[in-house]
Amino acid sequence: MAHFSSEDQAMLQAMLRRLFQSVKEKITGAPSLECAEEILLHLEETDENFHNYEFVKYLRQHIGNTLGSMIEEEMEKCTSDRNQGEECGYDTVVQQVTKRTQESKEYKEMMHYLKNIMIAVVESMINKFEEDETRNQERQKKIQKEKSHSYRTDNCSDSDSSLNQSYKFCQGKLQLILDQLDPGQPKEDRILKFCAQTFLLSPLHMTKEIYTSLAKYLESYFLSRENHIPTLSAGVDITNPNMTRLLKKVRLLNEYQKEAPSFWIRHPEKYMEEIVESTLSLLTVKHNQSHVVSQKILDPIYFFALVDTKAVWFKKWMHAHYSRTTVLRLLETKYKSLVTTAIQQCVQYFEMCKTRKADETLGHSKHCRNKQKTFYYLGQELQYIYFIHSLCLLGRLLIYKQGRKLFPIKLKNKKGLVSLIDLLVLFTQLIYYSPSCPKMTSAAHSENYSPASMVTEVLWILSDQKECAVECLYNNIVIETLLQPIHNLMKGNEASPNCSETALIHIAGILARIASVEEGLILLLYGANMNSSEESPTGAHIIAQFSKKLLDEDISIFSGSEMLPVVKGAFISVCRHIYSTCEGLQVLITYNLHESIAKAWKKTSLLSERIPTPVEGSDSVSSVSQESQNIMAWEDNLLDDLLHFAATPKGLLLLQRTGAINECVTFIFNRYAKKLQVSRHKKFGYGVLVTRVASTAAGGIALKKSGFINELITELWSNLEYGRDDVRVTHPRTTPVDPIDRSCQKSFLALVNLLSYPAIYELVRNQDLPNKTEYSLREVPTCVIDIIDRLIILNSEAKIRSLFNYEQSHIFGLRLLSVICCDLDTLLLLEAQYQVSEMLLNAQEENILEISESHRDFIIDGLSVERNHVLVRINLVGGPLERILPPRLLEKSDNPYPWPMFSSYPLPNCYLSDITRNAGIKQEMGPKNKNTIFCVSGAMQRSVNNDLDKLLLCLKISDKQTEWIENCQRQFCKMMKAKPDIISGEALIELLEKFVLHLTESPSECYFPSVEYTATDANVKNESLSSVQQLGIKMTVRYGKFLSLLKDGAENDLTWVLKHCERFLKQQQTSIKSSLLCLQGNYAGHDWFVSSLFMIMLGDKEKTFQFLHQFSRLLTSAFLWLPRLHISSYLPNDTVESGIHPVYFCSTHYIEMLLKAELPLVFSAFHMSGFAPSQICLQWITQCFWNYLDWIEICHYIATCVFLGPDYQVYICIAVFKHLQQDILQHTQTQDLQVFLKEEALHGFRVSDYFEYMEILEQNYRTVLLRDMRNIRLQST
Repeated sequence: MAHFSSEDQAMLQAMLRRLFQSVKEKITGAPSLECAEEILLHLEETDENFHNYEFVKYLRQHIGNTLGSMIEEEMEKCTSDRNQGEECGYDTVVQQVTKRTQESKEYKEMMHYLKNIMIAVVESMINKFEEDETRNQERQKKIQKEKSHSYRTDNCSDSDSSLNQSYKFCQGKLQLILDQLDPGQPKEDRILKFCAQTFLLSPLHMTKEIYTSLAKYLESYFLSRENHIPTLSAGVDITNPNMTRLLKKVRLLNEYQKEAPSFWIRHPEKYMEEIVESTLSLLTVKHNQSHVVSQKILDPIYFFALVDTKAVWFKKWMHAHYSRTTVLRLLETKYKSLVTTAIQQCVQYFEMCKTRKADETLGHSKHCRNKQKTFYYLGQELQYIYFIHSLCLLGRLLIYKQGRKLFPIKLKNKKGLVSLIDLLVLFTQLIYYSPSCPKMTSAAHSENYSPASMVTEVLWILSDQKECAVECLYNNIVIETLLQPIHNLMKGNEASPNCSETALIHIAGILARIASVEEGLILLLYGANMNSSEESPTGAHIIAQFSKKLLDEDISIFSGSEMLPVVKGAFISVCRHIYSTCEGLQVLITYNLHESIAKAWKKTSLLSERIPTPVEGSDSVSSVSQESQNIMAWEDNLLDDLLHFAATPKGLLLLQRTGAINECVTFIFNRYAKKLQVSRHKKFGYGVLVTRVASTAAGGIALKKSGFINELITELWSNLEYGRDDVRVTHPRTTPVDPIDRSCQKSFLALVNLLSYPAIYELVRNQDLPNKTEYSLREVPTCVIDIIDRLIILNSEAKIRSLFNYEQSHIFGLRLLSVICCDLDTLLLLEAQYQVSEMLLNAQEENILEISESHRDFIIDGLSVERNHVLVRINLVGGPLERILPPRLLEKSDNPYPWPMFSSYPLPNCYLSDITRNAGIKQEMGPKNKNTIFCVSGAMQRSVNNDLDKLLLCLKISDKQTEWIENCQRQFCKMMKAKPDIISGEALIELLEKFVLHLTESPSECYFPSVEYTATDANVKNESLSSVQQLGIKMTVRYGKFLSLLKDGAENDLTWVLKHCERFLKQQQTSIKSSLLCLQGNYAGHDWFVSSLFMIMLGDKEKTFQFLHQFSRLLTSAFLWLPRLHISSYLPNDTVESGIHPVYFCSTHYIEMLLKAELPLVFSAFHMSGFAPSQICLQWITQCFWNYLDWIEICHYIATCVFLGPDYQVYICIAVFKHLQQDILQHTQTQDLQVFLKEEALHGFRVSDYFEYMEILEQNYRTVLLRDMRNIRLQST
């Protein structure tokens, strides 16, 4: 090692001094020596300038010179080892080199050398410091007595024993502070500076003593007659030395108030209590005031308001329960006057606003006045600042339950008590009575300190606390006060003497917060008493009327105002919170807000197209640019408002009627592409809206046109095939354990949400697969057809070779196929166009291993197991007890997969339920036998016949139509509750036929007119059914034969029924020109209701069609028999053109409304999952619960709706969700709710088990539901 010279030592000392100087603040702020050492040890992590320090550079250079060559050699050795086959990553190499370096001789010698020279340098620096300290102490001893005496005898000091002990303990620090004081300054200034320095450098228990001493000093200062405290009329001149010193003392206390909560929990409670009590005692100091307000001597609270206008100190003290409890206790027991004077100040300011003109009032505001008066506060300015401080203090107090318990409060010179509601009304009135800052005022000041914005901020905070909001804001009186200026404007009057556009914007902001919470929304919709017979309009109606007038420009008072679009946007935002809920839309639907918003959007869109292109160098560039930005922002807001109609099924119908669905979906896509967040006060994320839009044909087309589907599939392919680009090469991608890797799960669920049958039909109908001879590895799918071609139907080597991860990608495709094919219409469509099952069977055939000439066996792997599951699922129809689906997982046994695979039909019998095959559905075909399908004892048989006879007897008595229907329904309910299984077979046929026949004989029960049908078999013989219908017939017959309900020849009979039904319904259809494929021709899917009824009628085609002809006159047919209203002439044209069925915009709309009210946890689970209940319910209802319920339950579902009314369709779906509640919550946590609901049958659900529950739902909701169901023909109004 080189010799260490004195020059080197001096150089190192200088480097260390500069290093310590740079980190001085960090070290001196440390509470202990150990903390200071810790700061230095972790300096590299916390100091961004660490590598720029000279001392660090010196050490780095020294290490490089000493160990550099050795490190390079070790690196080369590790590299050569890796090339020879020893696998090691980058991190491993670093660890090996580091270990070898630290164990080397050179490293140990270097450390010994550095240690020795640093010891020498540090010892030298310590010696020099001690010499300097000794000289300083000798000089300070001469003046120590004088300064100590001066400090102790001053009125600002309270030197008790604890302070003296602390003084001795920290004598070195305090002496240093005293030494730094300027003897030339006035004594009070020196004392104040001493206090400020001791707050920083003294132990916490000593700072408490200093704080309380200073607080007591100020208290005595304000109470002393010798001190000249200014009056309110005189104001405060902060250039006055006495005022400057007083404000500095107050500010010093205030700074400590704001810091104390961060550390007082580490001390005894008495520490905190003394600080709190000394503060409250000071703030409640009162002089013997003159009766004249202008002669009032300023209290301490005015000066605290000057230095902390927004009462930040109180906010921090109330934040933690530890200190809040003490503050509230002291306010209640000893210092309630602080709250009383704060309320009094708010009342006085409000009265001043009411009696004075806006210009005069605001001319005295600190924040909105001429800059020439910045050093002098007039009396009214002080009143205003104290008002802001009081407002913030009261707002924070109201957040907490114990704070609200301080009310009511008695005020001086005021009759009665001020209640909590009185205070909230006062706050609300301040918004539109208080003045606004003039336009020349800076935006920051106007926003932060204008009375309206301050009150709004307080009310926003209150609205965010549920318990507080319920007690304070969700009150009819407060709501009426908020709506008062709107009432006045609607009547043509000015809202208030000083009401402005800004005040209206603030009011709208508060209303939006209220409407975004369930309790607030109910209050706006129905008022405080939902059952009240008062006819006065509720808040929601007033807001909707006002918003419509604003949009239609039917209010002239603000015409031409630059702020008018902002006012419009603010109130439409309130409406959006309301109409984005099912119950809210029901209230607002009569106002046709969707039409007004669409009209405003189209007008704004035209304006944006007319904006001239700015010319470079022109003075108008900035103005044109600003105008363009404002118009585009307003256009986006209107699109967003329209988009939120899609938050409900009925709202989606209204949105499609506006013709703006494509633009709205493009708006979603633009936000999705930019990864923009949704405001926390918006009810729904855009994922739920996308799912709902995808439930309709027009929505599916819009998603495709916007590029949303393209982007989603591209993102999926990137995750599935390529993986993430930012993964380090040294960490290769792990082999996925789950069938669908976690990186692809989100894309998988998004596709499941998107691919509803209406969307799939529009996206793939009549489109062939590419089936190319060669696929480039860079060729990325962009549409649904590509996904089917590349991931599902892998019927060529070219497709297989094009995949980097063939097995994982194909399993992804098969899982997707399994889910979307749970919708039977989707299954039939894919089977008709692409022969999906044939492809799967061929793939299974290719997966057979020939062990010998006589023995072949399937290779069991992930793909063959998945294919086997899908094949059974798509070829076997049945409920939870009627079919057995093979698992996707292997068992831990000698035979890991005992389920037989197959490569041709029929399916092995093991997948058919033994219960159904052996016991189940053997029915006697005799016309007189009304027995059920089950074996019963003689006594039970007599009981069954007795109950059935009673029901059949009801069907014959029809003296009074209403009583007759009620008797039948009552008897039907009794049977369903007691012996539901007798409602089946021949008994069910007779019940349905007679009940529907009697109903159709009563004109009051017929919703649709009678249509004469005269077509013969010859007329329909040459007509052909769609390929989907033909496959559906085969599936129905296969299911019917399995249940022993149908015989040979049933296929021709069902074909006959369907042909006649299509001919019959065509007579009631309207001609329509539409780009939607689903509206071009006959009903797009299979008629599952007719198939179900055909099976109920045991394959009797004549009975089936005769029943359907009669049933078609009833309202229930519109909701059970979906093809009944396909492009029907009974529906409004705009409804027909939308392609949305009444089952969606009516039944599922109310399912969601009831779900939110009856099962809020389930409702929340859906939205957390980004999935819409309406989508799965539409699937259940469309296919009559096939594959979800056993046959007997399907019969009960149909019978219940026929006997009890179409609203029971809604109640049954709610009952299903109630049955599934725990499963839904569980699968929400595992993030596969969509897959669970689509793939899993409804295990254990029986319609009869929930009859009592459904009767309760009927009592609560029937009136509303049936009224809306009957209005489907008038839905456009």
